[in-house]
Amino acid sequence: MRVLNFFFIFLICLALVVFSLENTEPTTIQIIQGVEFQAPLCVELIIATGLGAVLALIFSLWSRMQRMLGSRENNHQIRQKEQRIQQLEQDIERYKVELEEKVPLLPEGKSLSSPTESIEIEKAETLSN
Repeated sequence: MRVLNFFFIFLICLALVVFSLENTEPTTIQIIQGVEFQAPLCVELIIATGLGAVLALIFSLWSRMQRMLGSRENNHQIRQKEQRIQQLEQDIERYKVELEEKVPLLPEGKSLSSPTESIEIEKAETLSN
């Protein structure tokens, strides 16, 4: 890609030099009312091209800075979410350990083969009480 960029810039500069050699007659440039100067057309063209290149560079740097700030913010959010995930995973492990410690303390339950049996047992227990 760098070779292609270099070749493209080289062609533009070569065209600028050839055009400048052919256009040496003086022209008048009026910047604002009352401010004007005379210079060869090739000098004016080189100045205009240089200003365009500087503006393109500034725009490129500005857009790169915006992308960098956006990715920096995204990376910060990702780190926060990863920390939260780790914290939640630690909580889950802690709860599992607590649950395993409390399981022997619970009374033995009856094994049920179907949900309807549990409903029937609950009804029988409530009626007996």
